Amino acid sequence: MDCEKQRAKGGHAEGLSGGGGSGKLPRSVPAAGGASGWVGGHSEPPERQAQRAADQWKEERTRSAEDNQLNLPSLETAYSVILKGLGEDPGRQGLLRTPWRAATAMQFFTKGYQEKVSDVLNDAIFDEDHDEMVIVKDIDMFSMCEHHLVPFIGKVHIGYLPERRLLGLSKLARIVEIYSRRLQVQERLTKQIATAITEALQPAGVGVVIEATHMCMVMRGVQKMNSKTLTSTMLGVFREDPKTREEFLTLIKN
Repeated sequence: MDCEKQRAKGGHAEGLSGGGGSGKLPRSVPAAGGASGWVGGHSEPPERQAQRAADQWKEERTRSAEDNQLNLPSLETAYSVILKGLGEDPGRQGLLRTPWRAATAMQFFTKGYQEKVSDVLNDAIFDEDHDEMVIVKDIDMFSMCEHHLVPFIGKVHIGYLPERRLLGLSKLARIVEIYSRRLQVQERLTKQIATAITEALQPAGVGVVIEATHMCMVMRGVQKMNSKTLTSTMLGVFREDPKTREEFLTLIKN
């Protein structure tokens, strides 16, 4: 077989490995730990790609309690350096324990890295003959702006239209806690909460609205004391059906 026939016969493989061909097929990605069951040089089946995407919310923990203990001395040292950089003396009486306190506080503020949604939702999803809107509003939210490492604080309102599967009400607040207790931007936080609920319950739709005050706007920069930021994510019928969306927005205002 000559080279032209070989290329014609193996055209799909060339398109996958070299970026050539029609560009319609995804490039192969090396399997992580060999767990996916597919071999380099062949694209992952579409159904497998969809399942991996749906399962990503289950594997989000990036820090453990052991990591906290191991990293605490370096964090404490870093805060001592910050105090010196600010012109303070970390050795004076009032600041002797401040680096340690600040380090442990920051670990608590970002404890969402130690948790994953699947842990929270374990045994909290129930089959129930209910297909009307469920809303939990005014969930307190505390998070850390990843741009300035200062807090933003507000309320989260969540609604979903179940497909005969319900989530324990307190678990909605726990989902908010997991994602808010990380370095965040409000827009991403809103979407992460909505996506986690969607992937866990597969409801007809989900709506999430967050109203927050950002200390990076209040304490620095423009210093606007009364400014608030409002973000929303609408998925499923909450995005597609104006009446459903309007019902949700009306109920969370009342």
